[in-house]
Amino acid sequence: MGDMSGPYVIRGSVSLPEAELSWRFSRSSGPGGQHVNTSDSQVELRFDLGRTESLPQVWKDRALERLAGRLTDGVITVRASEHRSQWRNRETAAVRLASLLAQATAPPPKPRRKTKIPRGINERRLREKKRRGETKRGRGGGGWD
Repeated sequence: MGDMSGPYVIRGSVSLPEAELSWRFSRSSGPGGQHVNTSDSQVELRFDLGRTESLPQVWKDRALERLAGRLTDGVITVRASEHRSQWRNRETAAVRLASLLAQATAPPPKPRRKTKIPRGINERRLREKKRRGETKRGRGGGGWD
């Protein structure tokens, strides 16, 4: 079957340890040929986010908060069944989990600082508006007799 291309890096030097990943395989649903009834190609990857020691505590808290809707008893589950081969589905699930954790552990964006519109820009806008109004008023017609 070949070796997995792990470890799956989340960010920097932090990666998913293979020992903390739990794999389960089952038959994929949907149409297929003779091959579909004999191979367990669907992959379910489980990672216990609540008990892991591989993530820094700040990241772990952030991920638990952001992924609260997807967790079951602190465990996050990712499924993959797009490919016919179990190995490729394993790769897909692991990459998907790593990217999900990378997004969930990312630092919050810096708050936006409100900026004041420069006076010159506002004055230019009002001047242009007045000029446009004068142009339109000049089209009033009449007096062509």
